[in-house]
Amino acid sequence: MQPQHCEACGELIRGRSKIVRIEGSQPMKVCERCARHGTEVQVQTGPRQSSGRVGGGMASSPGRSATPPARRRRDVFDLIGGDIVEDYADRIRDARLDKGMSQKDLALELKEKEHLIKKIENGDLIPEDAVRKKLEAALDIRLIESDGMPDDSGGHAGTSGTTLGDVIQIKRK
Repeated sequence: MQPQHCEACGELIRGRSKIVRIEGSQPMKVCERCARHGTEVQVQTGPRQSSGRVGGGMASSPGRSATPPARRRRDVFDLIGGDIVEDYADRIRDARLDKGMSQKDLALELKEKEHLIKKIENGDLIPEDAVRKKLEAALDIRLIESDGMPDDSGGHAGTSGTTLGDVIQIKRK
């Protein structure tokens, strides 16, 4: 049997793997440690039964349905074309002030809502790709890291590609 790697952190799975959904993601195979960050789901192995009810009457983990949502939610990785710089909010605010524009002026120029500009400048919201491109053009700035992949190869031997563990930071209590 081929060794399995956790789809969240990339570590080699020792023992039994679990199938979980983390923050509305597609079900993924993870190690015991990463499984506590999500909700365990049961994956159907046979043909799908149609009973007219959501969940199909199959047993699932408490409080959550094993049936995936009708439409997958968009997440930040779907919306940006690369890695956005960490200080995007400061860059946008500084460039806007250098041009002598108010948030309202910028919003009018971009044909976006002023509230959106405020949230982006406060760092509460990462701009979607289309808004990011408008901001870059209007303020003559770059918001995407140019070097592509990060220098620190914190990956794990034997893994291929980027894992969820490479791009998230987990808050410890």
